[in-house]
Amino acid sequence: MLRRLADGAWHSGTALAGQLGLSRAAIWKQVRGLARWGVRVEAQRTRGYCLAGGLDLIDGTRLRTLLAGSLAARHPIAQFDTLASTNAHLMARIGAGQGGGVCLAEHQTAGRGRRGRSWHSPFGRNLYLSVAQAYDSGPAALAGLSLAIGAALAELLAGRGVSGLGLKWPNDLLCGGGKLGGILIELQGDTQGPCWAVAGIGLNVNMDVTDGDAIDQPWTSLERVTGRAWDRTELAARVVAQVAAVMAAYPTQGLAQWRDTYSRFDLLTGRPVLVDWAGEHITGVARGIDPSGALLVECDGQQRVLWGGEVTVRAGRGPAV
Repeated sequence: MLRRLADGAWHSGTALAGQLGLSRAAIWKQVRGLARWGVRVEAQRTRGYCLAGGLDLIDGTRLRTLLAGSLAARHPIAQFDTLASTNAHLMARIGAGQGGGVCLAEHQTAGRGRRGRSWHSPFGRNLYLSVAQAYDSGPAALAGLSLAIGAALAELLAGRGVSGLGLKWPNDLLCGGGKLGGILIELQGDTQGPCWAVAGIGLNVNMDVTDGDAIDQPWTSLERVTGRAWDRTELAARVVAQVAAVMAAYPTQGLAQWRDTYSRFDLLTGRPVLVDWAGEHITGVARGIDPSGALLVECDGQQRVLWGGEVTVRAGRGPAV
């Protein structure tokens, strides 16, 4: 049904019923069911059904062609219309001994951000994807991986003409004060190694105001900040290739390869911050990151090194991030 309506044109109920081998009543039920995925279909008695503006669905065949020659081409690629979570799918594969790979979905029913927060996932508007990589070392050697991936994504988008990008430690990508994307790293394996890392990427691409009315924080999308719709297949290929390359190189290059890039996009350095970490409320001035990716905060002349926590810029000291 969605693929028939993705062109944004009007389709009569009779034509859809004939094409899909369903009754017109069943077509109507399917249209109503699409609302669960955040898809808004217009219906008119005389014209039929229309998905206003259409949908740019990810073309799996073209995606694989675009990835040819990249490190990501070595990974099996799984693509879904709807899925609970791309990260959860790859973690389950790894747990079952099936290896990792790349996973993309048009829609997630249980997308997650940091600390178990839900990630709003309207159908066919954004990128929801994950990349898995095996490592001989344990999880401790992967500290800072989310920062490296964030820096690589910011550099990628800046090179595509996106201005106003910034990174909020440890894994948020912002643009113009609104959240544009996020990175979720999940690990599985022995503490001393070997282990797997799964990097989940959520990136707002062609989401508009009505798609994001359920989000409870400032947000933006590539379409909103650039004034144009984006080719999601082409962008997905670039993101997957970049993330796979960063993850593969991390055992030898680590965060050092990306630390200067991260600093260029760092939104916190020099700003007064409040960090909630392990039940402690820490106030001070952010002073960048150390070689492992920990946040440096100057507190009353002393430098604190923080490996986790929720960071906000203190009220009255510039726009909140």
